Amino acid sequence: MFDLDSILRDNIKRLVPYSSARDEFKGEASVYLDANENSFGSPLPVNYHRYPDPLQWKVKYRLAEIKGVPPQNIFLGNGSDEAIDILYRAFCRPGIDNVVLCPPTYGMYEVSANINDVIVRKASLTSEFQLDLQAIENAIDENTKLIFICSPNNPTANAINRQDIEVVLNNFDGIVVIDEAYINFSRQKSFIQELTEYPNLVVMQTLSKAWGLAALRVGMAFASEDIINVFNKIKPPYNINQASQELALQALDNIDQVNNWIKETVEERAKLEAELVKLPIVEQVYPSDANFLLVKTVDAKGIYNRLVQDGIIVRDRSKVELCAGSLRITIGTPEENITLLNTLKTIPAK
Repeated sequence: MFDLDSILRDNIKRLVPYSSARDEFKGEASVYLDANENSFGSPLPVNYHRYPDPLQWKVKYRLAEIKGVPPQNIFLGNGSDEAIDILYRAFCRPGIDNVVLCPPTYGMYEVSANINDVIVRKASLTSEFQLDLQAIENAIDENTKLIFICSPNNPTANAINRQDIEVVLNNFDGIVVIDEAYINFSRQKSFIQELTEYPNLVVMQTLSKAWGLAALRVGMAFASEDIINVFNKIKPPYNINQASQELALQALDNIDQVNNWIKETVEERAKLEAELVKLPIVEQVYPSDANFLLVKTVDAKGIYNRLVQDGIIVRDRSKVELCAGSLRITIGTPEENITLLNTLKTIPAK
């Protein structure tokens, strides 16, 4: 049985969060003399001399309409990386507690664990890039607080079997984090609607991929109100700047444009896959539910270097577990994909 209080670190239970000036006042006023800002304005065309809403309520209300979850179940972070870091700081005692990762997967889970001095236990994916439930069970002990599952997975691009994720959720007393950064490109539905069923569930998404806002660094975490309250207790008071909030709101009013880009990306993904498998330098193109392809080649390093010479940058994943010989290729525009293919066609197979 999941009990949030039993896994929350004692220092976080005792923590009195910083209270900013804008935390203490709600609503609108005509004269603001509470936050020691520059009352004369800023030298920019748009006035950014006031601190932003520390809890980003306007953005959360808009996201609530789009995602179908209450705004109090939403955390906004400086990228998903902030949410990952807060999870470690909230629930994992340094040098004592551990986390289970399922490589190959997103590298920041392990980096953040190492920064926070949290022990990493690994339950590698199967050869089909699916969860090894027995390996996960074997990795868990009384000090395991978090399990990270990336679906669709990075770098393998595939969605993780939903029934397997449900098995983990139903049998683990800690927090299960499902990273859905690429969910917009997937045939699998999001786990967001399962929040009321699983109190130990945290779902992460982002505005960096399908929404095209990578430079703004706006990540999202969806969880029970109790877990979100823990996030808000730990985060810096103004972790999302005013410009990012305003631009995110503008983007969220353009759903049709984003849906068109998603549709075109999925179509281009199918076209690129069909052309790549014809090349003698390509051994396999793995199934994708993301906006990229994992491609096994005859010489990943050599092909990568040849592409760099033509100003084409992909990701060499050949040293990653289960990804020997593989390149990760983001789906580009039709023109970019043609440029990529034209260069690949000039590379002979060894």
